[in-house]
Amino acid sequence: MSPTSEGSGELMRRGRIEVICGSMFSGKTEELIRRLKRAEIARQSVEIFNPSIDTRYAEEDVVSHEGNSIPSTPVDSSASILLMGSDTDVVGIDEAQFFDSNLIDVCNELANRGIRVIVAGLDLDFKGIPFGPMPGLCAVADDVTKVHAICVHCGALAYISHRIVDEEKRVLLGEQTVYEPLCRSCYQKALKKDREKRQA
Repeated sequence: MSPTSEGSGELMRRGRIEVICGSMFSGKTEELIRRLKRAEIARQSVEIFNPSIDTRYAEEDVVSHEGNSIPSTPVDSSASILLMGSDTDVVGIDEAQFFDSNLIDVCNELANRGIRVIVAGLDLDFKGIPFGPMPGLCAVADDVTKVHAICVHCGALAYISHRIVDEEKRVLLGEQTVYEPLCRSCYQKALKKDREKRQA
C-alpha cells in the first residue's frame, strides 16, 4: 500500500472534531494546548480561537491554570472562526461554552473541509445544566475526552464547578475564589447548605 493510499491516514488531510470537556480545574485547556503544540511540532498550521469575553489571563493567549500558554485570536462569534480558520490544518477552540449555538455547524463545516478541530469547554454550568453548544459538540464529535478535577471536599473525581459566591447570572468569570470543583455527592450537600443560608 502506498503512503498516500486510503489506508495510510498520516499524509492525507482528514477532518475530525475532538472535544475535551469537564469541570473547571480539570485540565481541559492544558490538554488543548498539549494537542495543539504537538500539531505545531509536526509542522502543521494551527489557528487557535477563544471568546473575546474571556480575558482572565491574557487577551491574545489561551492560558491554562498551570500557566502554559499558546497564542490565540479572540473572536466575538463562531462565524469569525469559520472565516479565519478555513485555510489551516488544525483549529483549536477554548472556552467553547461561551460561543453561540452556531459553533456546532462551524466545527462540522471545518471538519468536512478536512480540518482537525479541537474544542475545549465546560460541559455543565454551575447549576449542572449542559452549557451552551457543548452538548451538541459532544454529539457530533469524532472523539470526546472527559477530564476531571478532584473534589476539594472528599478527593473523589469532580462532577461540577460549584459557585461559592452569591451571584445567579450564568456567565461569571472567575477562579478558586469563585468556583470549587465538587463530586456529585458533595455538590448535593453544598446545594443544601446554600439553600439553608438563603432561608436563614
